[in-house]
Amino acid sequence: MRTLIILALFALLGASVWFAGAAWERLGGDPIPVYGYLAMAGGILFSLLLGGGLMGLVFYSSRHGYDDDANRFDKTK
Repeated sequence: MRTLIILALFALLGASVWFAGAAWERLGGDPIPVYGYLAMAGGILFSLLLGGGLMGLVFYSSRHGYDDDANRFDKTK
């Protein structure tokens, strides 16, 4: 069952990549200038750094006990 789900997800991924490529070819458009590629690279880099930093903060707060007070209502006396 698990293998079937994984295969179905890969099939959906392949179909979506094919559709995106076909749409890119059919719609065409103007070529992207150099500053457009620089803007995309900067946005991707910023997103990766922000996501990595936030995940780092999550792990830091979890390991140092800052999340313990959030569960104070779960404890029974």
